[in-house]
Amino acid sequence: MKHILHVTSSPRGPESHSIQLGNRIVDLLLAQYPGSEVTVNDTVASNYIHLNEVHPVAYRLPEHEQTPEQKKVLISSETAVQQVMDADIIVIGVALYNFNMPSALKAWIDHIVRAGKTFSYATGKPEGLLTGKKVYLAIASNGVYSDGPMKPFDFSEPYLRFIFGFMGITDITTYRVEGAGMPGKMETALEAGLESVAV
Repeated sequence: MKHILHVTSSPRGPESHSIQLGNRIVDLLLAQYPGSEVTVNDTVASNYIHLNEVHPVAYRLPEHEQTPEQKKVLISSETAVQQVMDADIIVIGVALYNFNMPSALKAWIDHIVRAGKTFSYATGKPEGLLTGKKVYLAIASNGVYSDGPMKPFDFSEPYLRFIFGFMGITDITTYRVEGAGMPGKMETALEAGLESVAV
């Protein structure tokens, strides 16, 4: 049995290719690990606020020193961090917008990259605290970015691999639905992406 966290970032709901790809990954994981628990975090619906002047101060304070306002602001962050800490496997749906991830997903990341919780500088150098976990990236795009001339312009996968590695997760596998906006590829893009998944 595993604890699976499925993080989505597309506002398109069931029509989203990244969500469908993530669902395929989750379905295969459930077949491999029967009885596993799945938590879905729709970052669009969660509507994480962008970090403001309250967050940096509140992050550094012990809970008993936080003001009621600071505690209220940190509720979403604390919940998101706990979900990540509880998960054995994290599936992240990435809708590629303007060569990068949606702002909803980036806001979630800003709420989970927390000193003393998901990483530490206690030894004088960065140390990831989220070890022993597996991440699957489910990336969907209208163009082709896995290879070829557009590969350097996908800024989502390199960043996500870096930031999760920073937090201690280096076991990362990427699956893609790509070419969904390109004649000659769009007709089979979703099917090909879904069929590529093997966990």
